[in-house]
Amino acid sequence: MEKSTPPRTKSPSQLIDDRIEELGDWRGATLSRLRTLLKEAVPDVVEEWKWRGVPVWYADGMICTGETYKAVVKLTFARGAALKDPSGLFNSSLEGNVRRAIDFHEGEKINEKALKALYREAVEANKAKSKK
Repeated sequence: MEKSTPPRTKSPSQLIDDRIEELGDWRGATLSRLRTLLKEAVPDVVEEWKWRGVPVWYADGMICTGETYKAVVKLTFARGAALKDPSGLFNSSLEGNVRRAIDFHEGEKINEKALKALYREAVEANKAKSKK
């Protein structure tokens, strides 16, 4: 009796790559750019694939998720309400006590400098929380 080999599963990073390619439009390009900026800002970021297809990024705790919808690419920051946002990037989920989100629409310019600063601040907030 031969043993069957278990199916090879893809890494979270490969699944995110697949999602970007599968989208094949401005949403894939936007998600890819947001991911690249995150990796530049937080080089040791860990990528996960959760909730049946949502990219999630971690460093000392959850930083954010990257969801794609028909009309927006949404970055939801797990502890966004605790972050300073001097550039006013947060434009969605503003009523909650914990999360905040940024909706990116087709053709919008990304404030890359401000977004990288927000990514870094989220990691610092995670580190501060883990020390308590």
